[in-house]
Amino acid sequence: MSTLDALPDRVSAGRPGELRPLAGGDLELLGQAHETYRKLEREIGRVIIGQEAIVRSIVAAVFSQGHTLIIGVPGLAKTLLVKTVSQVLSWSFKRIQFTPDMMPADIIGMELLQEDPATGARSMRFVPGPLFANLILADEINRTPPKTQSALLEAMQEQTVTSMGKPYRLAQPFIVFATQNPIEQEGTYPLPEAQLDRFMFSLWMGYPSREEEENIVLATTEESVPTVAPVCSLEQITAFQQLVRRVPVSRHVVTYAVALARSSRPDSSDALPFVRQYVSWGAGPRASQHMILGAKALAVLDGQPTVSAKHIRQVAPQVLRHRVLPNYNAAGEGVDAAAIIRHILEKTAEPNYVQ
Repeated sequence: MSTLDALPDRVSAGRPGELRPLAGGDLELLGQAHETYRKLEREIGRVIIGQEAIVRSIVAAVFSQGHTLIIGVPGLAKTLLVKTVSQVLSWSFKRIQFTPDMMPADIIGMELLQEDPATGARSMRFVPGPLFANLILADEINRTPPKTQSALLEAMQEQTVTSMGKPYRLAQPFIVFATQNPIEQEGTYPLPEAQLDRFMFSLWMGYPSREEEENIVLATTEESVPTVAPVCSLEQITAFQQLVRRVPVSRHVVTYAVALARSSRPDSSDALPFVRQYVSWGAGPRASQHMILGAKALAVLDGQPTVSAKHIRQVAPQVLRHRVLPNYNAAGEGVDAAAIIRHILEKTAEPNYVQ
């Protein structure tokens, strides 16, 4: 049975909180999704050496249709990684290098006066910009002014762009991977909290190990350049994205995700003393939603038919990192968001299981 043949066999949704196991067709699709992930991982590894955790999170973002912010110093192959992902997925790909002089029309497109060669008639026609692709790399997103950032925000949230008052639907699926350089902040425009909240994951890309760096040097200074081949079709990924939404999750796991989000809010009755001392603002309800959706995607990658608290713990740092805002006390004592999230995960107990 093919991937698309399995789709009509899905289980209809029950009441909210009702645990409905995957049906036979979806279990077969789950196996295909797990095998596809392994193939994607191997193929990406032909070009990207190391960074296995980052690759896993990026594939989870693709499967859950979540926009992702990648933060790392220059030279870590952030751009190459996203481009490689687009190649193994066989998706249309556009890279946008953000600059301080960039205007919204530079990314969404514009109305231009065009002449019909046959009739000579002139009319205004919309010429699509680089946002009209399946996978967008917004390189150094914090280097463009707020007006352009807000145009990107509309695209990320509404899956549409607006030109001359007329909306245009973007290609589907549509996912934005944005990069930031954490070192140089001169001449940048910090992303507003509303836009940060639209990113499902915030990934910190670290330096490779000694052995990985040696392998990178050897692989990139030879005559031949590694290439990758498409692993799956857009239709298959769409089927996997729909499957992620159907993966069942228990009330117990949802309670745990909500508890983690609420523990990050200093004004919440569930806040930890450490959070009250060091946090200005905590994560909103979208964090709980993204933790569950991201955990569902991880379950699919692992070939598991349901979500566990382990998946929530794995995905929580990426979901919470850009949603927890440390206060002046934290800045003075060297406590960053990552340290706050580690404390929350250590001190927030998993709720007792209720059948």
